[in-house]
Order: sequence, then C-alpha cells, then structure tokens
Amino acid sequence: MIKILFVCHGNICRSPMGEYVLKDMVAKRGLAERFRIGSAAVSREEIGNPVYPAARRELQKHGIRCDGHAAHQITRSELREYDHIYYMDASNARYLKRLFGDEAEKCRPLLERDVADPWYTGDFSQTWEDITEGCERILEELC
Repeated sequence: MIKILFVCHGNICRSPMGEYVLKDMVAKRGLAERFRIGSAAVSREEIGNPVYPAARRELQKHGIRCDGHAAHQITRSELREYDHIYYMDASNARYLKRLFGDEAEKCRPLLERDVADPWYTGDFSQTWEDITEGCERILEELC
C-alpha cells in the first residue's frame, strides 16, 4: 500500500483538496485499494473544522465530495507512517522542520513552486489547477 499525506497550514483548503482530488483520481483508475491518502495541518488553528466552504464548492464543481473531514495537526506517528508527504508552500516546510527537525526531510513540495493559499488569494480555481497538476505528477511517479 502506498501512503500519501498532503500538508498545508490549516488543513481546510489545500491539503484536503489534495487528499480528495487524489482519492478521486485513484478511484477512477481502479487503484483505490493500492493507496491510503490523507491530509493534515502544520498549525493547530483550524483543528476540528470541516473543509472551507469555498474549497468544498470547488471540489463539488468537479464532482468530488469531502464529507466528514475534520482538520487536524500532523503527528510524529503520521510523519513516520506515511511514505510520501507533500506540503504546499515554503512556510509549510519551515513549520514541518520546527515540528520534527531532521525527520521532516522526507517531506517534499507538491510542486516546484508554492501552491498559492486560496484563503488569501480567493482563487480556488487556480488552487484546483495546481493541486490537479501535482496529483497527476504523483500518479505518474508512483504508478
């Protein structure tokens, strides 16, 4: 089983979008049983909150549901358990380094550039494009 975790600041926009987009992609390819996919935050600010409404609407626009999501902060056990951990921007990388020290070196950026935070940009469709691009690359690399 391939275990993938997406990480962003609050686990209410970008990382759950990554989680649910990749889950949808693997399901459509008949690969769902080969993957365990999740998401987490580097901060504690949004713990327990669902996917942000505008991110949920963007997912729904593409036929993807995200029911039952509750934001949580990444744990050391998740860091060790997941094979591949993808963060969304340089700020997430710094948080991961502060939380886990050298163990955070296994974490990688989803894209070669930062995935813009739609919480600030308001552009959830651009985030959709970035997340989709990153998820396609993951599948190309791993399958």
